[in-house]
Amino acid sequence: MSILELGAAEESYLPPNLQLRRHVGIGAVKSQMNDNPSITESYVVDLNNVVEDIGIQSVEFANLGEDVFDAVIMANTIDFINNPREVFKSCWRALKPGGIMMVPFLAKDAYPEKFDEAFTKQWRDMTDDQHMWVAGSFFVFSAGEGWEGLKGFDISPVDARKPADENVLSKITNRNNNDDLPPGAYVVQARKKFQEEEVDENDIEGFINSRLWMLPTLETRDKKLVVPRLARAYELLETEEERQRMIQHVDSLPKIYESLIKMDQFAFTFNMQAQLAADLVGDPDFTGSEVQINNMKMGLGLRKPSADFWAPVGKLTAAMTPEEKINLLAYIVPRIGSGNPAQEEALRAFVSGLEPTFSCIRSKCPDMKEGDVQLLGSELLASEVLKVGRSTREEFASWLGALNEDELKSILSKRKSVETNSKLELKQYREDIAAEKARVEERRTKIQEQVMHARENRTTMFNPQSGKFEAMPKKKLEIAGIKLPF
Repeated sequence: MSILELGAAEESYLPPNLQLRRHVGIGAVKSQMNDNPSITESYVVDLNNVVEDIGIQSVEFANLGEDVFDAVIMANTIDFINNPREVFKSCWRALKPGGIMMVPFLAKDAYPEKFDEAFTKQWRDMTDDQHMWVAGSFFVFSAGEGWEGLKGFDISPVDARKPADENVLSKITNRNNNDDLPPGAYVVQARKKFQEEEVDENDIEGFINSRLWMLPTLETRDKKLVVPRLARAYELLETEEERQRMIQHVDSLPKIYESLIKMDQFAFTFNMQAQLAADLVGDPDFTGSEVQINNMKMGLGLRKPSADFWAPVGKLTAAMTPEEKINLLAYIVPRIGSGNPAQEEALRAFVSGLEPTFSCIRSKCPDMKEGDVQLLGSELLASEVLKVGRSTREEFASWLGALNEDELKSILSKRKSVETNSKLELKQYREDIAAEKARVEERRTKIQEQVMHARENRTTMFNPQSGKFEAMPKKKLEIAGIKLPF
């Protein structure tokens, strides 16, 4: 068995019969770890030195590798960490699939005189019960569903000092009475979930979701919104080669979201962000190259638009809705930066063909709204001219000229029906989210009841004299732990 211990010092308090093949200590003082008889190798690493949204910034830690350890222990360390999300991300990578991470900590009044100033403000201002919830949230917001079996335990000795009540006078008068009692002890733990290596055609969403567990930039909200859309895009692809290319490009999502988070979230909603991201990644020709990302920014107005392409496209499609512009943007961007002369010519044909296309539709459908004219014309032109080998500009003009008013309106009606169905799906999604929130709130209430029940009927405690977990001399009762509702 191999163990990685963060916050390692002179003693690890592991069971004496535990046979370890490897025990790596990560700590602040080399001499302390050298005095630990269990540790086989040790490294001095500053756990507060991190790369935002990535992990611990340490060559020594990175060299330990990924999927290496059976267990990660971080005892009495979480209360001093300024960037727990990044630390937990690094621990997730270091663990083998199925491996467990355990985060034990003592009550915050265990050593206030010695370490109070070193505590993070968040830890200092919260109760011990809140500490358990916060520790659980660090798991959730580091790798999300990449953790499973998240539980918290109160492992305090039977005679542990109780937190003072809210009465200031009682805090003062009870202080001396509590000082001689052992402090409360707690642990929060979870296991690293197995990550799918191949697409399960019966659970495409599950596979794609597992690919997003450790991607930076994306919030949990973003992942929940984009995964169903990516799964739908995957299903619509026609060949296995296209599907594999799409999966390879899922890793480009952070590049997209780095730009999208700069958008006005009222005008460009989270749902719209997810739709654009999914449409881009779902296109086999999208690679996430710097050229494509820069053109996406120009199309979104985050950079000055190019005079020969994005400026005229923006001006000529000004009457389209934001949702319609997203669809057009998602179709154009993957066509850019290919290095294919034929594709470059198709892009020029598209931008130069917009005004003639709109004029033709206006002449055939004089009562059609301008926004619909731009929607219909831009999407017809994009689908025929931007796709290399499908139609030249001249062939497209001939085909469009042969369509009558009824045929054009029929095409527009079918296009609008797609939008209507999408809105219905969004409505259902929001209803599902509301139902999930209600379920979680109900679960929280039950958890609070379980906490009290577990404390009254625990079977295991931490003995500070022996430094070991021991059976409690109380009535026998199986307690599986407190499953945190994240």
